[in-house]
Amino acid sequence: MIFISGSIYGNIFKVSTWGESHGKGLGVVIDGCPSGLFLSEEDIQKELNKRKPNSSKYTTKRNEEDIVTIMSGVFEGKTTGTPISLIVFNEDQNSKDYSNIKNVYRPSHADFTYDKKYGFRDYRGGGRASGRETLTRVCAGAIAKKILTELNINILAYTSSIGNIKIDEKNMDLSYINKNPLLMPCEKTSKKAMNYLDKCISLKDSLGGIIHCDILGLKAGIGEPVFDKLDAAISKSILSIGATKGIEFGLGFASSRCKGSNYNDEFYVNNKKVLKNTNNSGGILGGLSDGSSISFNVAFKPTPSIALPQNTINKNLENENISIKGRHDPCIVPRAVVVVEAMTSITVLDYILINMTKRIDYIKNAYLNF
Repeated sequence: MIFISGSIYGNIFKVSTWGESHGKGLGVVIDGCPSGLFLSEEDIQKELNKRKPNSSKYTTKRNEEDIVTIMSGVFEGKTTGTPISLIVFNEDQNSKDYSNIKNVYRPSHADFTYDKKYGFRDYRGGGRASGRETLTRVCAGAIAKKILTELNINILAYTSSIGNIKIDEKNMDLSYINKNPLLMPCEKTSKKAMNYLDKCISLKDSLGGIIHCDILGLKAGIGEPVFDKLDAAISKSILSIGATKGIEFGLGFASSRCKGSNYNDEFYVNNKKVLKNTNNSGGILGGLSDGSSISFNVAFKPTPSIALPQNTINKNLENENISIKGRHDPCIVPRAVVVVEAMTSITVLDYILINMTKRIDYIKNAYLNF
């Protein structure tokens, strides 16, 4: 049996991340990226900017520009087919903010579990358990997303709820997603959610929420049967993002309250194209894409770092009271939108590459035209 450290993801399009929140920097190595892809630091930077801290009053005040540098794998503006290495240096570490929790376990953080696993922990912002780790995923996802764009596949995510404030699908306007700091596709709902979040901030509290994601343009038949189903793979990649607590495809848990007669997606043909009257299954049947849009929702818990006094324990197993200092997102959801898109893009691209080996006609077409 082979044991791995958990910092490597993917089969053909393979991603390996490294770095800590308050170390010198963070980085990612992408192996298996095809050669000949036009790629620049700007392509990656525009995605990184979507999760940059200190971008609004609803994000951490940590002042990081998060400038990415391509270290290898790109020559004369194109990928070479060799490993692509990317690095982002930390500029605004303030580790003294965490000195008071060196020996204390923050509620709902990974402090206790990391200490039990490794025998000690990096208490400076949570180390590898920090949300800052996700910038490496966004870097890799930017590359995957660019390849998918060339295949006419689009990944679109947005905030569908903050706390108990949910968007009204009848009033959705996708063009409004990037016109508000919460990335909600509804002006009325976003204003209501911001007011609610403002109240929580004034009370030194935090909120969670839900991110909706759609995969558009993916052909039918992508995925692997039984243990490596497409929805299982997407779930693994999404639930590996810190603060995620649940995922559902299509109607999700609501499907348990349906009858087969009003849940089943009936097929029909129009101009020799297979379509469905509904998409309750979320675009995946038997673990394989069915050619319709793949849709899923991701639940994020409230940011656990809050200034309100909380009960906890220390390393000596003594009861304590803690008020967490430092710079933390009162709601992680808006900055996580691009992370959801990144992990989805990485997974979908990896499974498309795997699918190229599944039929002899695919193999012959690729090899004989080599």
